[in-house]
Amino acid sequence: MAPSFDNGSSLFNFVVRDGNGVKGMVDSGISKVPLAYIQPPAEQIDKKNASKLELPPIDLSRLDGPDHEQVVKEIVRAAETLGFFQVVNHGVPVDLLESLKETAHNFFGLPAEKKAVYRKEVSPTPLVKYGTSFVPEKERALEWKDYISMAYTNDAEALQHWPVECRDDALQYLNTSLDMVRKLFEALMGNLGVQLDDSKIDAFIGKKIVNMNFYPTCPNPDLTVGVGRHSDMGTLTILLQDGIGGLYVKVPEDIDMDKKGEWVEIPPVPGALVINIGDMLQILSNGRYKSAEHRVRTTSTKSRVSIPIFTSPQPTQKIAPLPQVVEKDGVARYREFVFSDYMNSFFGNAHDGKKSLGFAKSNSA
Repeated sequence: MAPSFDNGSSLFNFVVRDGNGVKGMVDSGISKVPLAYIQPPAEQIDKKNASKLELPPIDLSRLDGPDHEQVVKEIVRAAETLGFFQVVNHGVPVDLLESLKETAHNFFGLPAEKKAVYRKEVSPTPLVKYGTSFVPEKERALEWKDYISMAYTNDAEALQHWPVECRDDALQYLNTSLDMVRKLFEALMGNLGVQLDDSKIDAFIGKKIVNMNFYPTCPNPDLTVGVGRHSDMGTLTILLQDGIGGLYVKVPEDIDMDKKGEWVEIPPVPGALVINIGDMLQILSNGRYKSAEHRVRTTSTKSRVSIPIFTSPQPTQKIAPLPQVVEKDGVARYREFVFSDYMNSFFGNAHDGKKSLGFAKSNSA
């Protein structure tokens, strides 16, 4: 029997500790948003007054032809301004993208006990973690999201340890996206005057995690968030949205674009993938590229899925602005640190915009 969701501790135990997730709570038949999920007014997303940013997707097939320089310019412009862009002809089969969405719905449709075996405290493998919200123990209001996170080491370990219900599609998604990720990273580095060998590229984008996020229907989306304001901590994120939408990005105040300081919706484009710049790329570029502050709205009509691939440095990698960029800029805006220390800081706090970057700020900048 479901507990009283008005009681904070029994809700926490049911949703978080016992692994029922938001889906278990919704499936129990709630008709209103429990208090633990009601966001402060400043964090609620005003869908009615938000505008959509209808930017044409970048056609990556043009990277390999006479339009190469033009396409690189489009990628760089997006990275220097919004930190978000969409791509088509990216090399990931479109029928796989459709299959992935169905696979994600099927996984989250499993009985709670089948998913709860992967909770962090009991998971049979450190590669797989099932959870809900972001850092539930630290959050003033919980996020309306369940997720499964699958860390990649090699194909054999993924096939052995990732959940059998989603491993094949998730692994194919990762492997078919790697060429695109590398091309994007090389284009962004080349624009900074930096050429990297294979070992350096692996040092900066070699750690890979595939997540499947599930946002159940919500009785009152205006009161909740699927994901709170944050930027991704890694280098580049690849995101598959479904057709429902709900992804919002904040237009930075300090760039030459319309809608400065506003939250704009990134509408889904069929067959496209969303790319966003992470904190590590902002730091490596000494602030030229902008990690995108974004958040996700919930919906009352249909459950939504999204499937990101997070690429980031290896945990032991030292990170600092690249010397070629610092030489041009005359100042390093961020200090050197080990990536695992940044990760610990990022996961040790609730989502709070781009505050995570404060960990790396240089005192002299």
